Amino acid sequence: MSKNNTTQKTPILTHLVAGGAAGFMEACICHPLDTVKVRMQLAKSVQKSASGKRLGFAGVGVRIVKNEGFLALYKGLGAVIAGIVPKMAIRFSSFEMYKGALADENGVNSRTSIFFSGLLAGTTEAVMVVSPMDLIKIRLQAQRNSMADPMDIPKYRNAPHAAYVIVKEEGFRALYKGVALTALRQATNQAANFTAYQELKRWGKKVQNIEGELPSYQTLVIGGISGAMGPLSNAPIDTIKTRIQKSNIGTGSAWNRFTTVTTDIYKKEGFRAFYKGLTPRVLRVAPGQSVTFVVYEKVKGWLEVAQGKIKEGEVTIPAPQK
Repeated sequence: MSKNNTTQKTPILTHLVAGGAAGFMEACICHPLDTVKVRMQLAKSVQKSASGKRLGFAGVGVRIVKNEGFLALYKGLGAVIAGIVPKMAIRFSSFEMYKGALADENGVNSRTSIFFSGLLAGTTEAVMVVSPMDLIKIRLQAQRNSMADPMDIPKYRNAPHAAYVIVKEEGFRALYKGVALTALRQATNQAANFTAYQELKRWGKKVQNIEGELPSYQTLVIGGISGAMGPLSNAPIDTIKTRIQKSNIGTGSAWNRFTTVTTDIYKKEGFRAFYKGLTPRVLRVAPGQSVTFVVYEKVKGWLEVAQGKIKEGEVTIPAPQK
């Protein structure tokens, strides 16, 4: 089995700042595609234009803008940004922690240990941050109020208000609807994502005989390829999770909700319905991971250089004035 040398340990604060910056940029650039994906997944039937032609992801996006205004594509962005810093901090720091724990006695990681490190990191971020953030985002994105009509008042005004209303009406546990599926989605996402990224990065360095980091344009390409792996492998999980989280019905066990939603989708909409929104999801996640890895590697590199200069005394931090 081939091995991957581990990189030097990075402080938690560096992961927090670099991951937060990367996540913020990724959310702002790619969120509209996520809104289109959610609308396509929630549609009970194939969306068609006035002429009866089937609408693709671009057509659905145009319809949202036409009926609800351009800013409707950014519904739920507040919930994403509010959780992006802790999510990315947890993702990268926990991945490094698990990777260190699963390394052999020489500090070397196999593909298998990288895969399980990503799997555990995805599960950790799902339980701690992603599940409630995702539910609030989906509730906001599912609203179809018209921004052109001032009398059309949405149920949820923003992310904090949505969280308040959901907890008040459905209880705190409602924020964790679909948590098992969210954890499964995030686990498979990050297992595929980190494994592909680490392997492609290692291969790129070996082929080009590069000791340091790869050029940014190569990181961009590698991040896009690795980011597409997750959505292609777990699209049905994401669709079922979205349907469960959109619902405000809190009765029954998690397994009953899962089987009910899965059966309902299959019987009423067919097998292809499980892959609704796959195109915009890939187009959202793949470039999103490109942005995430490029910004993360750049900011982390800058912080490490700054930390090195501080340690060597080239940069001094002024003492606080009394």
